[in-house]
Amino acid sequence: MTLTPEQFDKLALKEDLKDFYTKKEMDVKFEAVMDVLDHVVHKLDNIQNEFVSNQAAHDRMQATTENQEIRIEKLELKTAS
Repeated sequence: MTLTPEQFDKLALKEDLKDFYTKKEMDVKFEAVMDVLDHVVHKLDNIQNEFVSNQAAHDRMQATTENQEIRIEKLELKTAS
């Protein structure tokens, strides 16, 4: 396969690649990204746990409110007689 002059001009030379990251530098960057991701996932887990807890508390309050409405209706019926 032969290269056209335009393709040949686009080839990377050793000097062009000297500014790229080394494996060690990429490992450090990757580790930093993973640390941040770990932190975000931990926060998301806490938010989900709080949501479940809040939903359970809301359900308990709703049941109490419904129970009190029934009791009030019974009292109103007794006092109306």
